[in-house]
Amino acid sequence: MRKKLFAASALLVAATLTLSACGSGDDSGQSVADVSVEAGSDKAATILDQPFEKPDLVLTDTQGKPYDLRAETKGRPTLVYFGYTNCPDVCPLTMSNIAVAKKKLSPADQDKLRIVFVTTDPKRDTPAALGKWLKGIDPQVVGLTGDFATIQAGARTLGISIEPTSKDKNGKTISMHGTQVIAFSPKTDGGYVLYGEDATVDDYIKDLPKLIKGQNP
Repeated sequence: MRKKLFAASALLVAATLTLSACGSGDDSGQSVADVSVEAGSDKAATILDQPFEKPDLVLTDTQGKPYDLRAETKGRPTLVYFGYTNCPDVCPLTMSNIAVAKKKLSPADQDKLRIVFVTTDPKRDTPAALGKWLKGIDPQVVGLTGDFATIQAGARTLGISIEPTSKDKNGKTISMHGTQVIAFSPKTDGGYVLYGEDATVDDYIKDLPKLIKGQNP
């Protein structure tokens, strides 16, 4: 694990984050982060010098009700991840890592933290399907679905690329999407920390107490 310090603007970072297909293990290239690495560091966090603005997204939660991301998470430490429930590997692992780390927090800090899972496969991930899947991970996670174009546009503001679901050569449905977790500060509501799919439970256990206070991990 390495702590990556971005000297580029958030806009440049957005243009360089890579796209992955869950289950493929395929990484399409290197990002600018690879040129801005603090040697010898074992941190998983990437600190952005220009935080992302929280997406202006109003989607549907697992109860079938409208959920305004900005309004509902304002002033709260928030982790946002885009993925899908039929993902065979990266998505469930990422969400499970965060859920396990969350349990190590005090009850008060657990109540402060907001974890938001936005589907990249809204055709299959209905509110009911999201609710069922998240119940097995952490029922307190906010699951959101809605119009694909709206979700795609919201992800793009965070430098996360997602594509409509498609079929692979074996006829299996896959969803191409960026696998970054974005942490938003409770102080500024800006997305100032980024985690890749290699972040572990231990990484989140170490970092969550600081993220909840709006500090750099």
